[in-house]
Amino acid sequence: MALTKYRLGDLIKVVDERNSFGITDFCGLNIAKEFMPTVANIEGLDERNYKVVRKGRFVFSGMQTGRDECIRIGMYKLDNPIIVSPAYTTFEVEATNIILPLYFFMLFLSKEKDRMGWFYSDGSIRSNLDWDRFCDIELSLPSLLVQQKYVDIYTAMVANQKSYERGLEDLKLVCDGHFDVAKKRKTFPLGNYIESVDRRNADGKLSVANVKGITNNKEFSETKADVGTTDLTKFKVVNNGEFAYNSRTDGRDMLVLALNRSLKSIIVTFNYGVFRIRKEKQHEILPEYLYAFFKREEFDRRVRFCSWGSSQELLSWGSLCDIHVPVPSIQEQQSIACVMDMYIQRRSINEHLKAQIKDICPILIKGSLEEEM
Repeated sequence: MALTKYRLGDLIKVVDERNSFGITDFCGLNIAKEFMPTVANIEGLDERNYKVVRKGRFVFSGMQTGRDECIRIGMYKLDNPIIVSPAYTTFEVEATNIILPLYFFMLFLSKEKDRMGWFYSDGSIRSNLDWDRFCDIELSLPSLLVQQKYVDIYTAMVANQKSYERGLEDLKLVCDGHFDVAKKRKTFPLGNYIESVDRRNADGKLSVANVKGITNNKEFSETKADVGTTDLTKFKVVNNGEFAYNSRTDGRDMLVLALNRSLKSIIVTFNYGVFRIRKEKQHEILPEYLYAFFKREEFDRRVRFCSWGSSQELLSWGSLCDIHVPVPSIQEQQSIACVMDMYIQRRSINEHLKAQIKDICPILIKGSLEEEM
């Protein structure tokens, strides 16, 4: 059979269902085309204006398509509905006799479609992809039988990845369980064990290649800032076993913090704080154990409670030092740190699996099209 060409807008229909059900799971759509809890301030908002997203329904945002070189589109696959901003367009595949909804989503998991979205976006400052222009996109489609064949392959890969992901949560529960047992014993203020460090890159030995930022996963990463012309002599040095953190907590509900686990020194912006375990306390508490403590959601909730400010909220050094930490034996600390290390490594593998699946989607689509050429 030959491929048949269709206009995208003829295959889908807009569904504008507002939240009259009291749903409070506010979500957004990230650049990876995944749903995530919203980071916007929703205090005082009327959730009845928000749009309901049910299983099998799509969410589209044409905003900044040109800037991000990405068509921001997601397919919701869970049973419990969520709500999204009224600024999003929600739609469903109407012509299910022509295209399978999951195959439709697979079509947009490719850099080729993202580049096309960038090409079709307008020339304004935001470089938006308008809904009407999105609907004018033409798709060449194989038969439903061929679509189903490749959807089954994709579904099997995702199922394997999700199974691995569930194992990750089991590891995290083990780590949390260790802490729950440890905190039943006596706890001590962090200030008993840590000290602030302000060591600058005054000699300029550490270069742009050594500049790091901190992710919301509490890990160091390559900085996204343009530091090519920045005076790096003012940046703070973080040696092996030392922590860096951003005292700003508003808009994050967490303390953005990381431990330098590498043997090489790095530098971070002078706006960050840096601290380490006191030399005389290094036989009592391990930095890797402390890092596992900082990774807990319970710690972040405490951080938010202790933060203060008006236009922006900050966690002061004194408030950080006042937070109590359980200090079990070094052997117990090593066990907890080992479980956390396994969790971090396997989470990295899981992210790699997710990226592989996304990269394989264009190959599956190509195979489905070639099968009927």
